[in-house]
Amino acid sequence: MKLDRTRSLSQDGCNHLQPGGSIGQTRLATNVADTMSRRTLLQTLICNSSLTGRSNIAHRIIKMTLPLLLSGPICATAVATTSVATNDSTPAATAASTSASLMNACNDGGFEMPLSNVTTLIPDAHAYWLNRLQIQWPGISSQAGHFHLYTSAHGQLDIAKGRRVSGTNHHYALQVLPSGLQPAIDGNFRFIGAGVALALPTENRQQLADVFRQQAVITLENAAGEVIDFTRLQQAGALDDLYAAATGVNDFGVKIDAGQTHIKLWAPTARQVAVCTYASGSSRADSVTTMQQNTQTGAWSAALAGDLSGHYYRYLVDVFVAGKGWVRNLVTDPYSISLTTDSRRSYIGDLSAPALKPANWDTQSIPDTVHHQTDMTVYELHVRDFSINDASVRPAYRGKYLAFTETGSNGMHHLSALRQAGLTDIHLLPVFDFATVPESTCLTPAIHGDATSDQQQAMIVANAAHDCFNWGYDPYHYNAPEGSYASNPADGAVRVMEFRKMVMALHQAGLRVGMDVVYNHTMASGQKQQSVLDRIVPGYYQRLDARGQVEQSTCCDNTATEHPMMRKLMADSVSLWAKQYKIDSFRFDLMGHQPRAAMQSLQDRLNSENGRTINLIGEGWNFGEIANSARFVQASQLSLNGSGIGTFSDRARDAIRGAGAGGAADSIIKNQGYINGLVYAPNALADKQRPLSDLLRAADMVRVGLAGSLRNFRMETWDGQRKTLQEIDYAGQPAGYVSQPSEVVNYVENHDNQTLFDINAYRLPTDTSHADRARVQILGLALTALSQGVAYFHAGSDILRSKSLDGNSFESGDWFNRLDWTYQDNYFATGLPPQSGNAQFYPYIRALLANPDIKPRHEDILMARDMFRDVLRIRASSSLFHLNSAEEIQRRLQFFNTGKHQNPLLIATKITGDHYPDANFHSVMSFINVAPTAQQLTIPSQSKQHFVLHPVHLSANAGDKRIASEAHYDEQSGTFYLPARSAVVFVEH
Repeated sequence: MKLDRTRSLSQDGCNHLQPGGSIGQTRLATNVADTMSRRTLLQTLICNSSLTGRSNIAHRIIKMTLPLLLSGPICATAVATTSVATNDSTPAATAASTSASLMNACNDGGFEMPLSNVTTLIPDAHAYWLNRLQIQWPGISSQAGHFHLYTSAHGQLDIAKGRRVSGTNHHYALQVLPSGLQPAIDGNFRFIGAGVALALPTENRQQLADVFRQQAVITLENAAGEVIDFTRLQQAGALDDLYAAATGVNDFGVKIDAGQTHIKLWAPTARQVAVCTYASGSSRADSVTTMQQNTQTGAWSAALAGDLSGHYYRYLVDVFVAGKGWVRNLVTDPYSISLTTDSRRSYIGDLSAPALKPANWDTQSIPDTVHHQTDMTVYELHVRDFSINDASVRPAYRGKYLAFTETGSNGMHHLSALRQAGLTDIHLLPVFDFATVPESTCLTPAIHGDATSDQQQAMIVANAAHDCFNWGYDPYHYNAPEGSYASNPADGAVRVMEFRKMVMALHQAGLRVGMDVVYNHTMASGQKQQSVLDRIVPGYYQRLDARGQVEQSTCCDNTATEHPMMRKLMADSVSLWAKQYKIDSFRFDLMGHQPRAAMQSLQDRLNSENGRTINLIGEGWNFGEIANSARFVQASQLSLNGSGIGTFSDRARDAIRGAGAGGAADSIIKNQGYINGLVYAPNALADKQRPLSDLLRAADMVRVGLAGSLRNFRMETWDGQRKTLQEIDYAGQPAGYVSQPSEVVNYVENHDNQTLFDINAYRLPTDTSHADRARVQILGLALTALSQGVAYFHAGSDILRSKSLDGNSFESGDWFNRLDWTYQDNYFATGLPPQSGNAQFYPYIRALLANPDIKPRHEDILMARDMFRDVLRIRASSSLFHLNSAEEIQRRLQFFNTGKHQNPLLIATKITGDHYPDANFHSVMSFINVAPTAQQLTIPSQSKQHFVLHPVHLSANAGDKRIASEAHYDEQSGTFYLPARSAVVFVEH
């Protein structure tokens, strides 16, 4: 359909009506006579008479059909904007043509339909709308010439330097704001460079809404009207100002109420929006409904007759896209609660309906194991990893949500044992709808090859786009469960039910459920098929650079949560998961790319809505275009100080396992850490001249972690000084950076980078025994468990999980991501990992994978499993290991063996428990001995005390039997004796 003219139906108080349908609903017509009753034809003529003039034929039809008026009103009030073609001969023909065109678009196999073309490609958008009236054009002087705004409803601007502009519908002379009247460039726009400040003249301001539905360019011109420079504009600031009321709309998406199905979408720059409905996920559309726009909020809505639960829908959104012109986008709903296969259509349903709830869903008990955020002990788990390799799970459930309902499976037995030992939370890698796994046609390739072959990785890479595995950090729809984990991705109801069954099964096992959420980027932007947000409101939801191009510092297309409606989408989404799926905690991927204010507001909302604390943690890394709060105060490590929201700490992590590989390939081996030989047990490539001070500094950084990375905690450092932790340097930043222990998440391994076993395979001397490799693994996990703050563990770390040295397994298939709950194999030496990211290390990898002394035995895996459970039991045995305030840590925690004369291979702490709730002990003494030999430490101040080994160490089922027989305390001298490579806790009753 050619878009030659548009007009707001609200000017006439009219809209199309169809018999038996809701306001705005039209149905496919093979011809007008067959499907349009005389009443409908009359309505079309009267309600659209302002578009055509009241012709004589219209008046004759009105007179002939006047009795039809007695059955009810002809016109209904609406504020929708619709597009009509002026070359149709009659309004009736226009209506039928429009209806047929929309219906054809609903069933079109594509995702976009060009409606017009632009004559001039203007790639960059250097200027910014700051609000509805004011513009900033960085780098341009106010004295350079005259400034103008040109718009074209059809993208027909013809513009070039040195010529006058043509092809415009409207032309506005912009006012240069005197310096005293220029707006303050702060808030979301403080990153904009200096330049000219411009304003739209007062007399043109009533036309503002149309400006944002057209091609718009501002120019700098000379006195003759010739263009000196020109640019497009970034319009988020104006949309946020014009449609500020949209943040108060709380029913986006689908709502079923009073026998009607209500659908609402925010698309303020659209010229027309219609909704297509389908009886199933694969059938042709059975109706298309033009939606009505609220001019205050920019939201479009439609009320469809009946409860359409179980049906599906998509939008037809007519928007102007820079570089393309007018486009009709066939797009799913950003607020989709579920979808059909491969996210092709949005699902209509009511999440509060009994049909979408497992039995006893509303009355289930949520484990009451976390009273303070520091009580959290988390196991990070991928849904597919959990069961795809578990033969004790029925085949249809493997890799699916329903695997968690198999209470007798090996995997669930493992999780239950961890819960009994003290684990509180399962954190699931992304389970919202993501884009990269074909939901019904994915493959599971048969992989084979020997320990050092590159054959396995070649098969994985060849099938990566088609296999069933991905971590899922490629968001498609934030509010819908991922379909590849459902037994039937074609049915939107199934994934909702099965997700809830998974959550309920974990709750019944005594485990809280957390979600890994990714609001910092989307899988795609612009006019790409898997772009949802940008095809509805072009240029709004994604964060743009100074040229108007989408920022990609997060790996993908960044979102702009500093914009109110993107921030609202994030908050509404998290709220939905907490309320409708009873999610207990959230881990935010690259949280530092979001405003601190947005995260704090979200925290308050969640706790208010749910009547319980919903815990928030995330990655607070400081990098990219928002680094150092360049655009807003970030939710990053340093900026979240005092918020109560937790961030992952790299301080102790890097000290414990060693820093990353760095530039040179051999750094992957050379960069030893505290537990794997730094200075005291150099490997073959290590610098033998490395100074002792490096080891001393690493020991101090381990202590920083044990003290919860608190800014104001004081301790003696390696050089004999007494400092607060924020005075200790960590790569130019304060080592201590949080105000309260709830704000730090301690870990040594998660899904990113090499597993702890694999990094130790690189860095431990090659002659390290099988048993000692298991013990070193548990040293790292024990340091995490005994550090103040949240304890976070990667699934399988307790059973020596290996990814065959893969440093980034996000699409490395099941082969490199397997877990074995029978404890027979850790999957080290199952082939060279994928070349991408690993090839530079291949010379070292080949040698390591071929070394039979590295791959653990069954008994090593069992020992590691049991030692880890002991560590969890010790952490759970006393609240002293997870104190909930900085004041209590400062008062109760004490380090021994510090300063210039310390034994750097031994960390010693004491925490006193007098009058502290659930302390259970008068005091606890913890020791980490990383030395390959037994150590002893005399602490005169602790002589004549009554320390005994923690009861867990004395259990007949203890994982490390050496502790009960070799570790002891000499009361007279205050000397503690500790086995090699051990984590030992003494208690005083």
